[in-house]
Amino acid sequence: MPASPQTFSLRQIALPAFGPSLLFGMGEGAIFPVLALSARDLGASSAGAGVIVALVGIGSLLANLPAAALATRYGERRAMVGAAAFSLLGLALCLLAGAPWVLGLGVLMIGLASAVFLLARQTFLVEAVPLHMRARAMSTLGGTMRIGLFIGPFGGAAFIHWLGLPGAYWMAALAMLGAGALAMAVPDLEPRETVATAATARVSMAGLMRQHARVLLTLGIATALVSALRACRQIVIPLWADHIGLDATTTALIYGLMGGVDMLLFYPAGKVMDQHGRLWVAMPCMLVMGLSLLAMPWTTGFASLLAVCLVLGFGNGIGSGIIMTIGADASPREGRTVFLGIWRQITDLGGSGGPLLLSGLTAAASLAAGITAIGGIGLVAAWMFWRWLPRGPVSR
Repeated sequence: MPASPQTFSLRQIALPAFGPSLLFGMGEGAIFPVLALSARDLGASSAGAGVIVALVGIGSLLANLPAAALATRYGERRAMVGAAAFSLLGLALCLLAGAPWVLGLGVLMIGLASAVFLLARQTFLVEAVPLHMRARAMSTLGGTMRIGLFIGPFGGAAFIHWLGLPGAYWMAALAMLGAGALAMAVPDLEPRETVATAATARVSMAGLMRQHARVLLTLGIATALVSALRACRQIVIPLWADHIGLDATTTALIYGLMGGVDMLLFYPAGKVMDQHGRLWVAMPCMLVMGLSLLAMPWTTGFASLLAVCLVLGFGNGIGSGIIMTIGADASPREGRTVFLGIWRQITDLGGSGGPLLLSGLTAAASLAAGITAIGGIGLVAAWMFWRWLPRGPVSR
């Protein structure tokens, strides 16, 4: 059973709660840099390689609602173990692939598993952590995933040095195996729902959407805009760097320094949210990111772009865990896992739609116009948080 709120500390659950997320992030981080190269080696075109890389996000998008049903029926621990095992099967396909479609199937499986894993992890923390520390827990969960994604490519590079390109997948397999092993040690802290209750939760998904339509159409859309900005951030930096004549090495340096700033801020941001309220982080996060993107088209060289990207990293860093935290606050006790699956579906649609909007605006006008429009979305999200987020700490 969870510790009482008065005696609870995140250190009590640090390894079982955040260890699997760190390892899962490392596994994904190890393969992300080599997916396109593997696809090209198998004969895929550049466009085909891009589709294969995108299958990670597509798989996550497709699996959000089924993931909620799985976690509701079998419990968070078994859902995480199953997701890790499913990822290992996907990685085996990647290693054995003799054609691009086989590689694509393996990548899709990893994306499907990631949705199950992350939803189960979020639900576990909502139940295990007292309300007054919820934001710190969610921010730490987001932060450990980012750290894993940051470390993964370095571990993958070491394995590639020893084993060639397949080494990245072996590195990922070890990380996923570790994530599954740690997940097996995690107890199901909440009393499990009966089969009848679980069936009711699955059947009442439409009912949950009707009952919570207001929050889904306000804060749900606002967090989808957060996801859209974050997805576009990954794209606009290399594109704008290339536009102003910076080489790939310089671009990677800028990106790495921005990521370092991003990773340092997750716990302080969570503490501010817990003590003062979600608005104190959500609105500044969107204002800083939105204004940074608005400023990016005015940069002309390394120093100015670096300065803007460091501010952008700061804005993203203070928002670590904000989507999960607001979703957890909005979730009802009955049908919580299903609600969080719906929440992830909405935010993932934002993450998928943002780059499409950026591409369309860039094709219709210019890259600068596309970046400016995405920056404006950040200001819209900041207004939505100001309008609908509670002003003080969550009390229920």
